[in-house]
Amino acid sequence: MASGVHTLLVAAAGVVLGAGLMLLRGGAADREPPVASAQQNAAAMARSLLEEVEDRVRSEYVEPVTKEQLDLAAVDGMVASLDPHSAFLDPAEYEAMRVSTAGHYSGVGLEVAERDGRIAVVAPIDGSPADRAGVRSGDILLEIDDRTVAGGTLEETIERMRGFVGSTVRLTVERSGEPEPLRFALERSEVHVRTVRAEPLPGRYGYLRVTHFTDATPRDFDRALAGLRSAAPLRGLVLDLRGNPGGVLESSVSVADEFLDSGVIVRAEGRTAESRFVLRATEGDALRSAPLVVLIDRGSASGAEIVAGALRDHGRATLMGERTFGKGSVQTVMPLANGQALKLTTSRYYTPSGSSLHERGLEPDVSLADALHGDERATVIAADPAVQAALQYLRDRSLGTQVALAGEP
Repeated sequence: MASGVHTLLVAAAGVVLGAGLMLLRGGAADREPPVASAQQNAAAMARSLLEEVEDRVRSEYVEPVTKEQLDLAAVDGMVASLDPHSAFLDPAEYEAMRVSTAGHYSGVGLEVAERDGRIAVVAPIDGSPADRAGVRSGDILLEIDDRTVAGGTLEETIERMRGFVGSTVRLTVERSGEPEPLRFALERSEVHVRTVRAEPLPGRYGYLRVTHFTDATPRDFDRALAGLRSAAPLRGLVLDLRGNPGGVLESSVSVADEFLDSGVIVRAEGRTAESRFVLRATEGDALRSAPLVVLIDRGSASGAEIVAGALRDHGRATLMGERTFGKGSVQTVMPLANGQALKLTTSRYYTPSGSSLHERGLEPDVSLADALHGDERATVIAADPAVQAALQYLRDRSLGTQVALAGEP
């Protein structure tokens, strides 16, 4: 496979801008030079147009614009015009991508989001500096190092909380029920982003949720599954991939491989030799053929679809939920000069049966449209209607496949 990280993250589309160049074939050496082809004329006109627009912008735009700014914008637009998932990444965006795929970073360990124009704590990561200090879900960030946190600055806020291991950052938060703001002095440390959640279900069944796929996901998945099996062998498992947008291709393949003894997991086709590959399962089924339900929804994409598609094609799992997103392409992240990078679509992928999910998605075996969107942060995960339906299916499955199928909603 090509060097660099293969990702399957969903990205926003950019504006269309840029000129294309085409490879031209020359005539025979003993002939008169051919008249410029239509392709050559089109390429020359595009270059001329680009230069003309650049000159007009630099001389007449209401504010000064440098050539460097316009060149970067042209590169950004060129790549964004290809598809919604290819992108030119500046150094900050590339670093964010690296953090996302690595699954760890140096900071305080807070998941935050913008709500009603304010930056709120979604949850502290277990064991992180923020968690140990007592920062809670629902706290509103007011200041970082005595500087006000304003709405509309989510990315900047996240960046301000990150820094070198051992350095200190001061947070001021507003908490419901507290008359005065609370202040915390947190020492930054290495924070491990947990992408796997595990809980036992009644009757020796298990629940595993994967939020997205990072380099650390296979290790975390192994540990979580081993923990579920430590007391006694599992009679079945619910694998929750709802809202999982994908991530690192190799990690999603590793999760699928946990439940397969052999066969193709995913096949990819592209223009280069590196972008054409087949990834296969290795021997060993962690559940020893115990039944498996995979929960999917419209937010399940890319790597999540690879896992679900491979397990179903091999008859290893029943898919329950709703039709998935339908992202059937692989992106390769290619480092460039000056800390920049190119995230480029290099392959289309296919399930073991040869199906492409691009813009189609996977249809579930059992539809759960009315019971699908439970609270993924619920204290008792077994109370989630979709998990309840999956658990009942597993129980019925232990009585025989026909019984389970007869009980479909």
